[in-house]
Amino acid sequence: MHLDHQKILEKYKSYNITVDEAKIKKAVEFAIKYHGIQQRASGVPYYSHPLEVAEIIGEMRLDTDSIITAILHDTIEDTDLTLEEIEENFGKDVAKLVDGVTKLTKIKFHEDNVRQAENFRKLLIALSDDIRVLLIKLADRLHNMRTIDFISNPEKKKKIALETLELYAPLAERIGMQQIKTELQDICFGILNPDIRESIVQRFKSIELESGQNKLIPQIINELQKTLEVQGLKAEVSGRKKTPYSTWMKMKQKNISIEQLSDIIAFRIVVDNVENCYRALGIIHTSYKMIPDNFQDFISTPKNNGYQSLHTVIIGPLLQKVEIQIRTHKMHDIAELGVAAHWRYKQCHDNSLDTTQYVWIRELLSILEQNNDPETFLQNTKLAMYYDQVFCFTPKGKLIALPKGATTVDFAYMVHSDIGNKCVGAKVNGKIVPLKTHLVNGDQVEIITSKHQTVSLSWGKFVVTGKARGEIQKVIQQQLRGQHIKLGKTIIYKALKANKIEDETKAIEAACKFFSKTSDELFFAVGEGTITREEVVKLATVKKSRLSSTLSLLKFTKKAPSTTEDENVIPIKGLIPGMAMHYAKCCHPLPGDKIVGIVHTGSGITIHTSDCEMLNNFASMPERILDLTWDNNKSNIPFISRIKVLLLNEPESLAILAGEIAKNGGNITNFKILSRNSNYFELIFDVEVKSLAHIEVIINALRIKEAIQYADRDRN
Repeated sequence: MHLDHQKILEKYKSYNITVDEAKIKKAVEFAIKYHGIQQRASGVPYYSHPLEVAEIIGEMRLDTDSIITAILHDTIEDTDLTLEEIEENFGKDVAKLVDGVTKLTKIKFHEDNVRQAENFRKLLIALSDDIRVLLIKLADRLHNMRTIDFISNPEKKKKIALETLELYAPLAERIGMQQIKTELQDICFGILNPDIRESIVQRFKSIELESGQNKLIPQIINELQKTLEVQGLKAEVSGRKKTPYSTWMKMKQKNISIEQLSDIIAFRIVVDNVENCYRALGIIHTSYKMIPDNFQDFISTPKNNGYQSLHTVIIGPLLQKVEIQIRTHKMHDIAELGVAAHWRYKQCHDNSLDTTQYVWIRELLSILEQNNDPETFLQNTKLAMYYDQVFCFTPKGKLIALPKGATTVDFAYMVHSDIGNKCVGAKVNGKIVPLKTHLVNGDQVEIITSKHQTVSLSWGKFVVTGKARGEIQKVIQQQLRGQHIKLGKTIIYKALKANKIEDETKAIEAACKFFSKTSDELFFAVGEGTITREEVVKLATVKKSRLSSTLSLLKFTKKAPSTTEDENVIPIKGLIPGMAMHYAKCCHPLPGDKIVGIVHTGSGITIHTSDCEMLNNFASMPERILDLTWDNNKSNIPFISRIKVLLLNEPESLAILAGEIAKNGGNITNFKILSRNSNYFELIFDVEVKSLAHIEVIINALRIKEAIQYADRDRN
């Protein structure tokens, strides 16, 4: 049975939180109206789901806007309600939150990493403004996992569970949402490893029967409470069984079998202040035997997500192995609700939110600013999010948190990008070590720099942090760009001199104007091979009146200059009669791709694929964008497509590649080596093909060859 708005309000009132009742009631009415007859897999009305999500938000004790966002979070994606209507009825803040949750909803766990990364990019931008976006989405995912058994397709259930375990549970952990993380992990564990989970559950039951654990927990609580009270310390003591998932992870970590399980119960001591945390620890350690190497102090050195507690393991009052956590009430609140507790504390006490707790979000934003490749971006963010942490110190004692396996170069970039770019060496605990040295907890690291140092491509082989990879890639790209510009400039000046063109400046200005580029952009394009020296020379030799038409014919000899000369030559519908047309070299559109046209004053229409990133530059100029469709390619005009290939560095590999392209009807017109080492060549090929289907046939043929490790269409 779904919750109505009154039940949500009652939950909030129980937490002494003031909410706008009329606004919440209106949001519920909107959800019921717009979701209409939609149903969940369980058969209940769909609007029951957002109301349940709102209840979870109530448990986090967030504000009115958060409740309303929870109630409306699926309306943009699944109904006719628009963001404009939400803003009009509920305000800009709610509209912004709903938009952020909607973008996050689009993240799917599948092979199309590029699309996944692009959506994740939008998510992080939304998170940078308001962390409530993530809290609401986590609540949404939690309710979906609680009701996942209503999904009948087992493969779909596993896919959702894997996505939750890989993406949402780690996100919950990173912002300290312990309750949500634990519940998500255990539900996923039951779906992905049902047999293992059942074995652990049965082992739990066996231990309970052997030890009378149901009676054991209250007895130990009572004994611990008395031990503390005798010493005059007031504390709240509670006990719980560990979850099957956390138990399984400990089994893997300690490499023990299920039969060796013993410490499956844990107890928590909550006191008023930090001083009493250490006092309680002293009482426990003097009253019971402590098990060595099991003490951890997360109060003096908190986890990255803000978690603080003292952890110890003792032989308890009934001679059982007992794990104990000691913390204050505020630490407990933050441990259970994480960033939600921080956010609520900020709202209630009007203090600034401690953004150092969420520095990881800012680090991920830094990565996306430095990385144009969304697939690489996703890999980098996974590294930043899922590795265990290592704590190291600067010579001045500043604490730097790094992923496990991080090197001194990762440390240098974490301190500052300039230090990373200029590092030439490092001292760890006073001793000079190689840059690729892995760091461990407690290392004191000093980075040695030089203003003459340049970033080495080899660093990318051993760094593990997304920030370091992003910075290294950024500098390497700048270096390569400089090399292309230098090469292109040399090529142009030599070509102009060879053709006895004296006014070099005027010739370059003409080319820049025609291609809508600066001089450096022109040099880069020539150096990269996307513009030829012949095109630049031709621009300097034709008369001004014939400039545009001559270059159109020169650059695109296999494409017609306008739709009026021969309708069979250009297989595109929707062009403006009389205007020159050419195909964009950024995305290389092929028959079969969805396409649009961009109108350029003086140079005609450029055809792009509808998902080309260049279209973002024209988002504010819709009058220059034409909706186009392909017609039949009746004259079999060849089109240029670009393929990226990773080729084994072995004899005959290149011949095999060229032979497969030719055998499948393709014609190589140009190729370039991007990088090489002792094992591989990375190359791009320009190939004449007839259509999207044709290039897919060629790529599939290449992929089955052992000499070719990777082959795909390149549209950068």
